[in-house]
Amino acid sequence: MFRKIPVVLVISLREIDVLFSVLTSSCSLIMQVRLQKKFLSLLFVALFAVSAVAADGSLARVRERGILLWGADAEGGAPYAFPDPKNNSRLIGFEVELAQAISQKLGVKLRTVQNTWDSLVPGLIRGDYDITMNGIEITPERSQGVLFSRPYYVYSEQLVVRKEEIRISNISDLPGKRVGTLNGAVAHQMLQKISGVDIRVYSGVVEPYEDLALGRLDAVFLDLPIATYYAKHNPRLRFVGDPVGEGLYGIAFRKNDEELKQKTDTVISELLSSGELQKMYERWGLWNSLQEKLSTEFASGPAAVNEGRKSSLLSFLPSLLKGAGLTILLSVASMSLAIFLGLVISIGKLYGHPATSFLCTAYIELYRGTPLLVQLYLIYYGLPNLGVSLSPVVAAILGLGMNYAAYEAEIYRGGFNSVAKGQWEAASTLGMSRWLTMRHVILPQAVRVALPGITNDFIALLKDSSLVSVISMVELTKTYTIYAASTLRYLELGLVTALLYFGMSWPLSYWARRLEYRLHKAPR
Repeated sequence: MFRKIPVVLVISLREIDVLFSVLTSSCSLIMQVRLQKKFLSLLFVALFAVSAVAADGSLARVRERGILLWGADAEGGAPYAFPDPKNNSRLIGFEVELAQAISQKLGVKLRTVQNTWDSLVPGLIRGDYDITMNGIEITPERSQGVLFSRPYYVYSEQLVVRKEEIRISNISDLPGKRVGTLNGAVAHQMLQKISGVDIRVYSGVVEPYEDLALGRLDAVFLDLPIATYYAKHNPRLRFVGDPVGEGLYGIAFRKNDEELKQKTDTVISELLSSGELQKMYERWGLWNSLQEKLSTEFASGPAAVNEGRKSSLLSFLPSLLKGAGLTILLSVASMSLAIFLGLVISIGKLYGHPATSFLCTAYIELYRGTPLLVQLYLIYYGLPNLGVSLSPVVAAILGLGMNYAAYEAEIYRGGFNSVAKGQWEAASTLGMSRWLTMRHVILPQAVRVALPGITNDFIALLKDSSLVSVISMVELTKTYTIYAASTLRYLELGLVTALLYFGMSWPLSYWARRLEYRLHKAPR
């Protein structure tokens, strides 16, 4: 079953493993402690002790360790947190300065833990770090899963278009347009409320502006600090309209880390009242009139009412099914390309001219020796530097198909080598040409041997199609991560998504077994 589920879903379902561990430990204790009352009392005492430590020792834990673990994403993280161009071993950014100031006030050192942006809050809940701060908006959905500090920045959203764009002057002109945004961001939620917008979701902030400059998007809608750094000084892009919306950035803590949160709130208040926070923002060109609200109406975060957790799982099913449909389309088209191209490469390697055989071998080794993710980036983001700009669908099909063609070629090679050389000689004796022999004698026997491997690769490709989300394709796994990041319902939505993948893969496995059975029964 697990070979039919993408690995990203298996990782996101880590809570299941924890549940099994708890059940296993409980069963062991029950066997060792035969009296039920004694077992229950021991379990109660243990849970009470753990909860007491978790609730009261958050600040003491950090100070005892001497290190504050800060979760952030440095990939495309300007001006929040990103590698210093002069020294790649250190991070710079206005949030880096804020995190350093907080750690100094706590009397500890600061250590950054790298994680992808849309996984920062889940990583915090798992206990990978003490705090997370990386332009994380305070939203009702997130507030149900974590604690937020008092706001440290007031942001707004900015619309960016190409220099020559005249059709778009504000967000009311976005219906019917391709608009890029960040997965799980408030800007994404605002776009979802505007009917008719073709929303393209990205996991990083660099890629949407690159696609906008290349003409793959009509506009990008993201937080003003991001737009200021990545678009304002780009000669090919320009701001349109005034910033819209108003939201708050906050530092996130685990629910039980109230003590650490209160101390951090005190530090932020001190930095704000002393003017040190304003100086930080001015150094990065981020201070504006909105920040004056930090000490007045936004001294504390908004009340949290989580609608995402109240929604029925059935309400997410249409979007998940749409993502599943795109996954099937990409998989079928890519596998068709892989099977045809793999067959040509295999024949060229085995029976072609030495130069042709060398080129086919080089193709196989190159594609098998480099990651699929890198190949997708090169096709989608690298080829435009050579004047070739492909749509996301075409790039996804080419990337997956050309990668899997290398594996299919080797599977076919095994099938061809399983056919005895005497078959060629017998066909030649009957006066059959090499092409006729290949088509009617060798190939049918090779396919019979290669079929199990081809089927297995098709299932693997079905799961690997989740990687095309890096080029703004919203297939099944990307749809899952979008809703899971906004509602924090990783377990329930993950199980539904896993079942959808299993539902797509199992019929293929069943059909392949039936076909193998029929081929092996067929007369040779």
